[in-house]
Amino acid sequence: MITFCIALLLLIVGYFVYGAWVEKVFGVEPDRATPAYTSTDGIDYIPMPTWKVFLIQFLNIAGLGPIFGAIMGILYGPAAYLWIVFGTIFGGAVHDYMSGMLSVRRNGASLPELVGDELGTGIKQVMRGFSLLLMILIGAVFVVNPANLLDLLTGEGTTTTMWIAIIFGYYILATLLPIDKLIGQLYPLFGFALLFMAIGIMVALFMRPDSLPEFTEAIGYTRPDSDINPIFPMMFISIACGAISGFHATQSPMMARCLKNEKMGRRVFYGAMVVEGIVALIWAAAAIAFFDGSFDSLFEYLKGKTPAVLVNDISVGWLGTFGGILAMLGVIAAPITSGDTALRSARLIAADFLHISQKKVLNRVLISLPIFALTWVVMMIDFEVLWRYFAWCNQTLATFTLWAITVWLTREHKCYWISLIPALFMTVVTVTYIFFAQEGFRLSYGISLGIAFVVTLLVTVLFVRFKRSLPGREPLKR
Repeated sequence: MITFCIALLLLIVGYFVYGAWVEKVFGVEPDRATPAYTSTDGIDYIPMPTWKVFLIQFLNIAGLGPIFGAIMGILYGPAAYLWIVFGTIFGGAVHDYMSGMLSVRRNGASLPELVGDELGTGIKQVMRGFSLLLMILIGAVFVVNPANLLDLLTGEGTTTTMWIAIIFGYYILATLLPIDKLIGQLYPLFGFALLFMAIGIMVALFMRPDSLPEFTEAIGYTRPDSDINPIFPMMFISIACGAISGFHATQSPMMARCLKNEKMGRRVFYGAMVVEGIVALIWAAAAIAFFDGSFDSLFEYLKGKTPAVLVNDISVGWLGTFGGILAMLGVIAAPITSGDTALRSARLIAADFLHISQKKVLNRVLISLPIFALTWVVMMIDFEVLWRYFAWCNQTLATFTLWAITVWLTREHKCYWISLIPALFMTVVTVTYIFFAQEGFRLSYGISLGIAFVVTLLVTVLFVRFKRSLPGREPLKR
């Protein structure tokens, strides 16, 4: 329990200390008009209260990732705590804040446009396709799992197919309607359910202090199948949304178009990521505490099962029937509130690069129809396969975003190290994974790691050449 408390405290301190430093590096301008006012259209650009913008941002990014990812990540042992804490503070929150604030500065531009402006036209085209693919994958993943959970809760008289149709129908409405109508009205309710779930599980953890192993007690643990699932890079892919996630940067432009003042950016973007890190920490701890600290028992339990079953067992077992239902609603709300905004983001990304105004509902429908059709087709793919590809695409997108942020910071003569270090690390992670993993090229671990270091070295050389090509900072006039 001491390890858990230290990790929780570090996340909170990280927001106030490192978050303030990152904000200073960016250089907010409180008197600068935001896109919510300069481009108001009543559809996507709408000034909204900061508390609501924060809650929508948090719910957008807090899908199944910080819950399922944390449960699968703790299978690698207590090192998962380190990745959640330091990945959130120095990676994910920097990534989310910088991408969100860059979008604010560029009239709410979507992620492919932001990355393309910094890394070139060719990368912009790749990012457009890559981002749309990720949004469709997320839309599909976050339909099937909530439907399974709802069917589990409601029992006889309903089917998973029925819930899939209902959730998908909601996604269509959330994608097409003005953001302050359906999303703006429902998210406070969903937020309550999600926060109740996290707080309830955390309280239950404190009532079972002896069930959590300390970091020093389990530091040498390795999962039984570590030959095919080594901690590097697998854990860093499994725990995505609870540490760093490229999906978040695709969501930030939606809230960048609703933010009233730049000084609220740290609360919304950096703060939402820290809260998500806390949620991931809670579920990682809960998963191992449920088995009285036995990592092997957790591993055996999850064989052939999705983490949704464990979430249900923990919620009902610790919080009782009523509390368990509320907690499960939080877990159901989380993916739904990511799935709907994923498809909405896909519409905005497509509209941005096609230069089609979204004021008219017909334009929104025409842009959205192919997106809905592809999402429905992708939903037919097995969940485990979908999740693995989603996880890799997610982290790869984060890597591109971090490099774009680094280039911008360098061009602006700001402290680029805050994004360069996580960019280098995530480059090694994603390249190693795709060459080693079963869904990748299936090369040996040593060769995959070697290729990753070579690719990272080449990217580093390109960055150094770019930095040297920039003109020096002009001397201050006296």
